[in-house]
Amino acid sequence: MLKDPKKTKDAVVQWIRDYFAKNLPNATAVVGISGGKDSSVSAALCVEALGRDRVIGVLMPDGNQSDISDSYTLVKHLQIRYLEVNIQKMTEAFKSTFLTLPGFSDIAGHEGLAGEAWINTPPRIRMTTLYAIAQSVPGGGLVINTCNRSEDHVGYSTKFGDAAGDLSPLSSFTVHEVLQIGTELNLPESLVKKTPSDGLSGMSDEDKLGFTYAVLDQYLDTGVCPDPEAKEKIDRLNRRNLHKLLPMPTYKKSEDD
Repeated sequence: MLKDPKKTKDAVVQWIRDYFAKNLPNATAVVGISGGKDSSVSAALCVEALGRDRVIGVLMPDGNQSDISDSYTLVKHLQIRYLEVNIQKMTEAFKSTFLTLPGFSDIAGHEGLAGEAWINTPPRIRMTTLYAIAQSVPGGGLVINTCNRSEDHVGYSTKFGDAAGDLSPLSSFTVHEVLQIGTELNLPESLVKKTPSDGLSGMSDEDKLGFTYAVLDQYLDTGVCPDPEAKEKIDRLNRRNLHKLLPMPTYKKSEDD
């Protein structure tokens, strides 16, 4: 847990401000808004760092999104500009392309583009959308990664999807620390304490992971996990998903090459 949430919040705000000033002084922060704690806290930090005129929220439902009212609540609360891009036609076109692709069923099996491949497609389309908007903004735009340390540790993000971005304000903080920062930012409690869900599987994060964020955060903070089964699963997920966090392996040319 954070010792001084206000001090930490102020430090993150200054870090964002400094990063923009050094790299793209006139750029706008582009944030994908899901209505959950991470995107809410990330957007609020950017507003405090840059001013609301330099933050654009992007709502990206895939068809009907039952909790999209939470996203509206956030952009209204922060008084930021926003765009709503329904990605349903893009995801349907993407999937239908593979369903009619000669030879694809022989490679992928009779189900075609299914399972994790399909679940991970909308987040990648959303990230493509964010970058398209960022590159269209006068003065340039930087895409804000909204992942936190807890989710990153167990790979609860999509590679080249929500795991991508130009800068990541929250990746050093556990879920509970993000909640502390959100409270310090005076965000609506309904957003900060909203039950985390990926919006893809129909399950809560904790149900899908098989352990609570409280257990995960305690393990990350202290190295102690009282539940051996949860510890084994957390370690296994971390090992399996390290490729999302580490730089891409590259072959190093030798003098003999």
